[in-house]
Amino acid sequence: MGTTTVFFETVKSEGLAHLSYLVGDGAMAAVVDPRLDCHIYVELARRHGARITHIVETHRNEDYLVGSRTLAQMTGAQVLHSAQLPFTYGAPIVDGDTVDLGRVRLTAWETPGHTPEHLAFLLADRSSSDDPVAVFSGDALFVGSTGRIDLFPGREAEMAGLLYESLFGRLLTLPDGTLLHPAHGQGSYCGSGISAREISTIGYEKAHNPSLQHRTRQDFVQAKRQERLERPPYFARMEAGNLHGALLERFPDPDRLPARGFHTRQQDGMVVVDVRGPEAFGGAHVPGAWSLMQELLGHFAGWFLPYDRPIGLVVDDAVQRDAAICALIRVGYTRLDGVMVTMDDWAASGLTFAGIPQISVHAVLRRRQAGTPFLLLDVRSAEEFSQGHLPDARHCYVGLLPDSLDTIPRDIPIVTFCSTGHRAAIAASLLQQYGYAQVENCLGSMQACQAVRCQTVGED
Repeated sequence: MGTTTVFFETVKSEGLAHLSYLVGDGAMAAVVDPRLDCHIYVELARRHGARITHIVETHRNEDYLVGSRTLAQMTGAQVLHSAQLPFTYGAPIVDGDTVDLGRVRLTAWETPGHTPEHLAFLLADRSSSDDPVAVFSGDALFVGSTGRIDLFPGREAEMAGLLYESLFGRLLTLPDGTLLHPAHGQGSYCGSGISAREISTIGYEKAHNPSLQHRTRQDFVQAKRQERLERPPYFARMEAGNLHGALLERFPDPDRLPARGFHTRQQDGMVVVDVRGPEAFGGAHVPGAWSLMQELLGHFAGWFLPYDRPIGLVVDDAVQRDAAICALIRVGYTRLDGVMVTMDDWAASGLTFAGIPQISVHAVLRRRQAGTPFLLLDVRSAEEFSQGHLPDARHCYVGLLPDSLDTIPRDIPIVTFCSTGHRAAIAASLLQQYGYAQVENCLGSMQACQAVRCQTVGED
């Protein structure tokens, strides 16, 4: 039996910092920008006594595979997205079109700039008023930031100008109390400096969002063009997949393998991904494995892992296994070949294991003071590095490291460094795979530096 209560749910996909939404009234519900592993929306709707009748997309996402086609197959819901791209599934929706879900109404607003076809959706509760109570802003407006405009090389000024009009001519004209629900939170590749808060209001963002303090079109465009954001190589694959609609026919269920069987598959070409923390990986890991801790897996897998080879996972437990599988399928990895739980069986089987020393920031400072030869390799983003780094640090973003190995010396120790030691662990595992024999990870990295008040410098 259905309920007569308006309901609203936020679904966060960790790693990608992706935010999707379920909203409805009574027996009807809609999902905004679903992820590929989409059973959660069906379960949430069922708890509210509703079925999903509509799925709306703010744009063709570039950083993950949208689950609209899969969810539509599961529920029979209608998929709606911009008429400006040749999607091979769903139906077009244009500026001003509405979707009614009982007392809830969604209204499409064209808001180009992040992408040309971008839409926002206004949310009204018509039991009290037709005025919007909230807006799903997609990647146009974030809490504390605005969407990147560099996805179309050579068109940055054009896209920044379109985004300015979408923000100042549309979204910011909404009442100050209008709730803001973006498609991403802190850590997403889709914007710079996104806040850790995941909900705001239009009025608060007008007053405090740094990107919105550039009031004139010229100032705004100039500021957006100066942003320095990394573009992962897998974006093109996600864009193509989202144009045609990804279809997840079954949830991958890789075999749990004993150490010897895992080793055999690795020898046959399986890529080993260790999703445990840097400390565990540093202590003992399968030789040749990637260190991609589960929380970072969705964010960085597409930078490094091939799509044409099977993947094997080293995990701590079944919970970590399932989370890792979800993170991988969201960015298009479905060839999951096997799972080995912990390193105990590997060691007990007499197989060789590797390690990476974990050193403290105090050890780094002592070496610098003593003049001991080593290279401090800072693998944070260019923006992070420019805000402060240790003197003499060499910068190379972790995702770009494979193309920069000819600049990294092999005859002195390499200490990898980031904000916490997590991305640095990825870099350390990469260097080890490429034959660097003297690799260490600075656990704690910049956060530890700040805690002990290291002297840092800004970029010249």
